[in-house]
Amino acid sequence: MKQRTWPDRSTGSRFTALQFPITEKDNRRPELTASARKARIKRRSRFSCSRSIKSTEGHDFASLPFDVLNKIAASFTLPQLRAASLVCKSWNDALRPLREAMVLLRWGKRFKHGRGVRKNLDKALDSFLKGAARGSTLAMVDAGLMYWEMDKKEAAISLYRQAAVLGDPAAQPANAEEAVKLLYQASIAGHVRAQYQLALCLHRGRGVDFNLQEAARWYLRAAEGGYVRAMYNTSLCYSFGEGLPLSHRQARKWMKRAADCGHGKAQLEHGLGLFTEGEMMKAVVYLELATRAGETAADHVKNVILQQLSATSRDRAMLVVDSWRAMPSLH
Repeated sequence: MKQRTWPDRSTGSRFTALQFPITEKDNRRPELTASARKARIKRRSRFSCSRSIKSTEGHDFASLPFDVLNKIAASFTLPQLRAASLVCKSWNDALRPLREAMVLLRWGKRFKHGRGVRKNLDKALDSFLKGAARGSTLAMVDAGLMYWEMDKKEAAISLYRQAAVLGDPAAQPANAEEAVKLLYQASIAGHVRAQYQLALCLHRGRGVDFNLQEAARWYLRAAEGGYVRAMYNTSLCYSFGEGLPLSHRQARKWMKRAADCGHGKAQLEHGLGLFTEGEMMKAVVYLELATRAGETAADHVKNVILQQLSATSRDRAMLVVDSWRAMPSLH
């Protein structure tokens, strides 16, 4: 499955989609060190519900019903879930399925984009669905997106609706105009995925009039928030001066950032750019990353470069690729 970010245009678009032991000297219990006392206090505060979760106003957070808690936390990211799990043992237990869902979500993205593992869309979808079954709206949206790209629209809409009911603003309703209204609200509130979805709607003219300048503005906002596909589209806007001022420096900056975050097509295009600049070693690294991400178009140029490099340089380049890890981002 190709990474599809920039929308197709009927008019024909120019766009194409890196300790010592303690000894007892007598019968007295040894005194705890300062760090040990601090660790004990932390464990008590983390797992005690009856003593430590009452706020100054007398609210008992442990009494919050699990179904309510899970609905509130359904769209949480992993850092947010970890923070909420520290409130008390009750919350820690209740949020365990959602923490498991985050692990499944991460593996799903790795399988989908071929990051650190061989690309496998079946395993990616299976991971997303298992995460969705544990209540994560993030996994529901990603599973829905894969179903949509497989032309299984009913299955996709069903997952989007589940996510929307649980409060995820990136899960669009079937009515395009209603979706845009919700996306505007979520985007203004700073929801990065909603900003990207809103940009797509404005770019495609779905549920709202076509407005490339406004679309580019939201692509840039989402890119600045860490959304990798928005980084790629922002680079294209700068590169062709569509919606944003023409700037090859900004275009290169966002293309490299998208490539470093694991976007296969960005790795291909950044690698080609490095090749034209004579940066052969860097170019072959990004082109090899693109190949491993499923961009077969990178093969030819990569092989041409490899023939020009010494055996030592080729080995060094492949070592860099093998040890490469994507920068943190949102997908």
